[in-house]
Amino acid sequence: MYNEIASQAKTIVSELIKAAGLTEGNILVVGCSSSEIGGHDIGSSSSVEIANAVFHAIYPVLKEKGIYLAAQCCEHLNRAIIIEKEAAVRDRLEIVNVVPRPKAGGSFATAAYANFEHPAAVEQVTAQAGIDIGGTLIGMHLAKVAVPVRLSIRRIGEANVTCARTRPKFIGGDRAGYDENLK
Repeated sequence: MYNEIASQAKTIVSELIKAAGLTEGNILVVGCSSSEIGGHDIGSSSSVEIANAVFHAIYPVLKEKGIYLAAQCCEHLNRAIIIEKEAAVRDRLEIVNVVPRPKAGGSFATAAYANFEHPAAVEQVTAQAGIDIGGTLIGMHLAKVAVPVRLSIRRIGEANVTCARTRPKFIGGDRAGYDENLK
């Protein structure tokens, strides 16, 4: 079961990196309900094993490309983000003091905190793309114009997966010109 979950997660992150045009230094936010992946209601059956399967499948792919993973905590921590301290400092994000746990922050954020080189908790990020696994509501951590991305896999385990990329706002109306490469 864990191998299949890991394979699904790796495929999704790899396809999203390409579809969103992510590059070194970008941030990808991931909200992950291990309960939903396991076929349970969100927040009811947190699984460290499932969270670790997802984390260890996607983190090396992102790290190899220099893309920062932002792991969203659950609502018990107000959907705070666990990110590498280097990214928090680079983006001048205020670091807050909290260490996620499986039932207070979620198993995925706990896995990120345990495995990042220098983890930091922040209250928000502005990510260039995101993966919502199991209805975790990542929208508050995406840049202003989010665009849905359809991938070949729409579920991890029993959890629905919704992905998004972002793009710059179009401003200026009918008379303005636009860079077609930024759509």
